[in-house]
Amino acid sequence: MTMTRTLIGLAALAPALVAQAPQADNPFFQDWKTPFGMPPFGQIQEAHYMPAIREGIARQKAEVKAIVESQGQPTFANTVEALERSGEFLNRVLSVFGNLSGAETTPGLQAIRRESAPLLSAHGDDINLDPRLWARVKAVWEGRSAAKLNPEQARLLEKTYKGFVRAGAALDEAKQAKMRTLNGELSRLGVDYGDRLLKATKDFRLVLEASDLAGLPEGERAAAALAAEKAGQKGRFLFTLDGPSLWPFLQYAENRDLRKRMLTAYLERCNDGGPLDTKAIAARIATLRVEKANLLGYKTWADYVLEETMAKTPKGVYGLLDQLWKPTLAKATEEAAELQALLEKDFPGEKLQSWDWHFYAEKVKRAKYSLDEGEIKPYFPIDRVREGAFGVATKLYGITFTPRTDIPVYHTEVKAFEVKEKNGQPVGVMLVDYHPRPGKRGGAWCSTYRGARKDEQGKRIDPLVVNVCNFTRPTGDTPALLTADEVQTLFHEFGHALHNLFYQGAYRGTAGTPRDFVELPSQIMENWAMEPQVLKQYAKHWKTGQVIPQALIAKIQAASRYGQGFATGEYLQASFLDMDWHTLATTEPQDAAAFEQASLKKMGALDAIPPRYRTPYFNHIWGGGYASGYYAYIWSAVLDTDAFQAFKEKGNLFHPATAQAFRKEVLSRGGLADGDVLYRAFRGRDPKVGPLLDKRGLK
Repeated sequence: MTMTRTLIGLAALAPALVAQAPQADNPFFQDWKTPFGMPPFGQIQEAHYMPAIREGIARQKAEVKAIVESQGQPTFANTVEALERSGEFLNRVLSVFGNLSGAETTPGLQAIRRESAPLLSAHGDDINLDPRLWARVKAVWEGRSAAKLNPEQARLLEKTYKGFVRAGAALDEAKQAKMRTLNGELSRLGVDYGDRLLKATKDFRLVLEASDLAGLPEGERAAAALAAEKAGQKGRFLFTLDGPSLWPFLQYAENRDLRKRMLTAYLERCNDGGPLDTKAIAARIATLRVEKANLLGYKTWADYVLEETMAKTPKGVYGLLDQLWKPTLAKATEEAAELQALLEKDFPGEKLQSWDWHFYAEKVKRAKYSLDEGEIKPYFPIDRVREGAFGVATKLYGITFTPRTDIPVYHTEVKAFEVKEKNGQPVGVMLVDYHPRPGKRGGAWCSTYRGARKDEQGKRIDPLVVNVCNFTRPTGDTPALLTADEVQTLFHEFGHALHNLFYQGAYRGTAGTPRDFVELPSQIMENWAMEPQVLKQYAKHWKTGQVIPQALIAKIQAASRYGQGFATGEYLQASFLDMDWHTLATTEPQDAAAFEQASLKKMGALDAIPPRYRTPYFNHIWGGGYASGYYAYIWSAVLDTDAFQAFKEKGNLFHPATAQAFRKEVLSRGGLADGDVLYRAFRGRDPKVGPLLDKRGLK
């Protein structure tokens, strides 16, 4: 998921406990003469960040001071637009630091993050709570009817005004002081939570002998052998909690005790009461968020957050989740009974456990659909899958992707592509970073090193976009062969990249969209990934070049609805857990473990299906930006399946007019209008939930 960093509501990021480098040697103080203005990663050292961040803060303070001291009446140009264009130096520094903190972090960068978080939090408050600046913004807002603003200017004014109000600008002095204290503590706690989770995830290692690997395919064995060799354990096999290692192990390993050990390590991260435990941090964050919401006049954090989304209220979110939970639980119960029957044959009298689910689900797929993940993966070498995603975009939107080896990248595994329109007009640059590393956090995301916007002369500044993932690595002469889930993830993050690449707005402040709309551009791309006519274009055997056989495509299609009870169920449980935490209306400290247990019990969740994310490692909501927003994926799933139907209704998955309408009304507009307005402009009506239920077999 991509987050646009604006100066209003500035996210806490980072500086370091290192010696300060002279400005003359600091790349952040120099013009970047690199192709497309990409950061010169090879020249940037940890010692460069702190001086640059401090300078960025100082420069923006001076820019804001100039705004509040400017002569004459406040206008859109001298106040709102001037504020929007402030902080350019700081944004440039934080874009590099923030991205590398997730994709290529080090102990030094983590120290910088801890040091800078309170500085940046305070700086954001200094802007948001400046009474002189607020008075000017308020004056422009109150005079908006006579200002003759164009729609984009009006939208920026609205977002700026609301941003100040929601940050506490209208509060009295005592409440603002309290707000600063809350923001500072929340910033520090979020950083601490993320650091603990990263360490707990990367610290776990399971080193095995060949005799322990019964059931594991050769590809997984080779990857584990290579990992062990790199760790100084040549001749043995190393498994970690990184997705490409964990999930195949649970899917294929016949040793039930080892499956239990692996999944338990994953589920119990940061939950052992030791120095990496995060439960107290989560509970404290929840309490502080209630206090902050109350200060701003809201009953709960969810009421505060959801006001600016498509859902609008907690009732709106729970309404969708409740609608989906009953059929999902019924489907999951059916699946569990089927798996229990298989387990009984191997372990009479034993009860199905969470570490059994993936293993026996794989057996069911083989028995019911003659489908083996190992049969699919040879047709999904990573480069072909990437080219498949690029090919879909070319057919839909006419854009091209040209590899560029002269563009700086931050790791040798990262690849750069220049993106152009069919007529050669530039669109932007896209980086792809696909494999796990010790310094990379888990999951997959899209971000920018520079967002699209227009300069003061109206010339478009092309974006620099990056997709970061944790996919299966190549082994020996075998390229990285992706699972079906990894294929979907690649297409998903690529959809976010297109959203960033296509934005045509003039301002950073109008680029961002609500959480429950921003997943539409990403999730709609997943629909093309497994369509038969698309598969035949890119799914080719890595050795022979043979196009994926129709018989195998038929198996994939037949099995596509299998396991939706589990997949949707684990997701919904995490969504309910997020909402339960953030509809708390009390500031009384919570026992995080007891709270989570009560949430799951209330739902009637199956013991064998744990939530996708539990409180101790739910970084989306404690260290990321998804608090009261994890439901957004399923909300957007309603949108994306309904939107994809627009192509199917035309009988052409690449229908030109529909593709151009989607690009014009959704992908290029960012947050220039509310999500429901953008969707209706594309579809001509509100979305329907039916296509999602049908796609997942939940009707």
